[in-house]
Amino acid sequence: MNPSASGWIKKLLKEVSGDETFLNNTLEHFYQELKQCGFIYGSNVDVVSNAIPKKDLTDEELCKVNLILAFFYFYKRNPSEEKFIDTVISFYSTITVSKTSIFQLLLIKNKSAALLEDLIEKRVHIDDNVFTKNFNYFITNALLFVDVLAYQKFLDTNTVSDRYLQNIETSIETIVIEVFESKLQKTKYDDSLTKLFKLSRRYHSNGPLDYGEAIHTLQTSLEKRYIIDIACMASWTDNVIDKSENLFLAQFCEHLDLELAVLTQSIVDIDLFYSSNKSKIAALGSKNFVKSFYDNSSKMVMKLISRNSKRLLQELKESKELMVLLTKSTKRDLTPAEHKKVQEQLMDIFKSIPSLAIFMLPGGALLLPLFVKFIPKLLPSAFDENRIDE
Repeated sequence: MNPSASGWIKKLLKEVSGDETFLNNTLEHFYQELKQCGFIYGSNVDVVSNAIPKKDLTDEELCKVNLILAFFYFYKRNPSEEKFIDTVISFYSTITVSKTSIFQLLLIKNKSAALLEDLIEKRVHIDDNVFTKNFNYFITNALLFVDVLAYQKFLDTNTVSDRYLQNIETSIETIVIEVFESKLQKTKYDDSLTKLFKLSRRYHSNGPLDYGEAIHTLQTSLEKRYIIDIACMASWTDNVIDKSENLFLAQFCEHLDLELAVLTQSIVDIDLFYSSNKSKIAALGSKNFVKSFYDNSSKMVMKLISRNSKRLLQELKESKELMVLLTKSTKRDLTPAEHKKVQEQLMDIFKSIPSLAIFMLPGGALLLPLFVKFIPKLLPSAFDENRIDE
């Protein structure tokens, strides 16, 4: 079974059908195994529950396998009249990510295992570019479990709203901000990353959530456990969880109506995973992960703008209002209404340029403030013309 060759999903399902032991795991046990293999942390180092031999699968191939196995586990817990492969395609057809250019052309095809393979390939693809790769590991792929949560909801109700996905993602951003602000000793990169998260929330179409709203959004035990793990990931960025962070995490756990043992287990799990796999995960080798992440994200956005400069210039010149707003953003903070207009118009541009689709994936909104910040600097001619027009 080779996840980089056609026909892999059917072969995978055939392999696991010979031994479906992992499907008998309790929900709590299966989630624990998703952590141990690295899927929850966005750094896949093994196959969940050892459902099939790992052999020489790459990190990207492991991610694809684990995503399908996670979907399959929840499908078996809540079987549908529709076939498994068809349910996953139906799920992706209902959410906004399917409206992006990377999915649009695929979803006009008939449902098939080959179509699902194409969708999964586009969904988890890790760019060969080192900057994109680092970003995907810790943001886009760490948020792949949001897809699994939404798929579970889809199986229950036969639909899932974009608001559900947006609320989960915005809740995660809100809690990560709270974690960073709880640090006793902050570096300038901690402050920069906190500011980046805060700015990114303004570009969500449903607006930012405060701490209380974020707590209220998280309803199921699985959603709560997942966000506790994300919070611990954010705390662990400097390789230590200090007293202040520990206090915040304990209070957060209490506000979620979870036992403190859940937090204790989460801290033990992430410490064990990162210490055991440090040599396998390049970004963890950095002495200052936050600095590395912020710098790499900035470089990645600049590279994406440069590589697509001609197409971006063309698109921007056709949107005078967006040009005016981006020019204003270099001089003052935009109002909430202006942020919303920028977000909507940028999304239209991203839909038309496949290589910019990363901005539309879970976690991609985190990069929007960097895009808005750098585009007037990297494409000055467009904005000089705009000033003359004004």
